[in-house]
Amino acid sequence: MKIIQPKPFTFEAGPRAVLLLHGFTGHSADVRMLGRFLEKKGYTSHAPIYRGHGLPPEELIKSNPEQWWADVKEAYDHLKELGYEEIAIAGLSLGGVLGLKLAYSIKTKAIITMCSPMFFDNETQLSKGFKSFSKEYKELEGKNDEDIEAEVDKLMEESSDMFHQLGDFIKEVKSEIDTIYTPTFVVQARHDEMINTKSAAYIYDTVETNEKEIKWYENSTHVITLGEEKEQLHEDIYQFLESLDWKV
Repeated sequence: MKIIQPKPFTFEAGPRAVLLLHGFTGHSADVRMLGRFLEKKGYTSHAPIYRGHGLPPEELIKSNPEQWWADVKEAYDHLKELGYEEIAIAGLSLGGVLGLKLAYSIKTKAIITMCSPMFFDNETQLSKGFKSFSKEYKELEGKNDEDIEAEVDKLMEESSDMFHQLGDFIKEVKSEIDTIYTPTFVVQARHDEMINTKSAAYIYDTVETNEKEIKWYENSTHVITLGEEKEQLHEDIYQFLESLDWKV
């Protein structure tokens, strides 16, 4: 079966822009529905795809967090080049971690984190997520069970460097978020199976801004942007964005 590779998107609507950042092993489809929703509300959005993502797992393990960070900065610059002066960030999981780094590195309008890890005591869960992603990808490629098992085992052996770098990146961001003064909205799924949910309270408690909110979604799991409470999530993000003091 031929797998169609996902692409970045830009939905231009109004003068207010939102950079949408996907999760680890994910791609722009993670945030496409949110982008379409915001477009209808008059917000422009852009979603990149980080290097190695949206591709076979063999490509993902060749990439690293520094490359993903460079891709996010390039996506931010893309919106600036299009003429958008005020840019909010909304990131799912790893995308939220990358968004937090943007928030303390570059002037941003606001940061929205969704199920974003701050504690790397969850390497087992992230490894399990990568293993599941790899298996599903091999199944879509039409491979037999024996080949899938052998290839996935090899991938797990070869992915340790990437996970080590990912852990270091998360710890780096965690140590800096007390320098964030931009408005912050922390979103967390109650039934998150991938990360330590104490991360949400850590982000909320540690950012220095007085303009901050936190909301738990009682019926959601990790990929909250595609879950059963996504419509409520969309509306809550829209209301948060509307509460900001935009120049336009």
